[in-house]
Amino acid sequence: MSKKSFVIFTILFLCFGLMMSGCPKKTVMKEEPSVKKEEAVKKEEAAKKEEGAKKEFEKSLVATKTPGIEGEVFESSLLKDIRFDFDKYDIRPGEAAILKDNAALLKKYPNVKIQIEGHCDERGTVEYNLALGERRANSSKNYLVSLGISADRISTISYGKEKPLDPGHNEEAWAKNRRAHTIITAK
Repeated sequence: MSKKSFVIFTILFLCFGLMMSGCPKKTVMKEEPSVKKEEAVKKEEAAKKEEGAKKEFEKSLVATKTPGIEGEVFESSLLKDIRFDFDKYDIRPGEAAILKDNAALLKKYPNVKIQIEGHCDERGTVEYNLALGERRANSSKNYLVSLGISADRISTISYGKEKPLDPGHNEEAWAKNRRAHTIITAK
C-alpha cells in the first residue's frame, strides 16, 4: 500500500468514525410494569379519597328555608362559624385558622357558592348591630378572598341581633351570638 492510499484510507476511516459518533442512536427506556402499576394504584386511591370527601361533604348538607333568601339553602357542619370580641369585627388568630379550613373545603368544591351571615349580641341598637354584623360578614369574606376564594362566590348579609344562636341574656350567650355563620346558597 502506497503512502497516498494509506492517507486516503485513514481519512475515510476517520470520516466514517465521525459520522457514526455524530448520530448516536437514542436509547428508549421502558418503564417497568411495576412502576406503571404503582402510579395507577396511587391515582385510583386519590380518586377514591376525593370521592369519599365529596360524599362526606354532601352528607353534611342539610336543606333549610331561610327568610329573605331565594332558592335552596344548605347548612354544612363542615363549614364552621367564627366568633368575634365585643364590638369588634377583626379576625382573631384562632378564628383565622377556622377560616383557612373553610377555604380549603371551598377550594375542593369550586362550584359551591356561600353566603356569610354577620350576627351580633343583643346589646346595642338595631341599626348599630346591623352595621356591625355587616362589617363582620365582610371581614370574613375579605379573609376568604385573601386565601384564594373568588369574591363572586361569596355574598354577605347582616342579621344584627335578630337571629341569636343562644337566647340567653348573659356574657356566655352573647359570646355565642357574636359570630359569622356560613351557609351554602348553590352547589
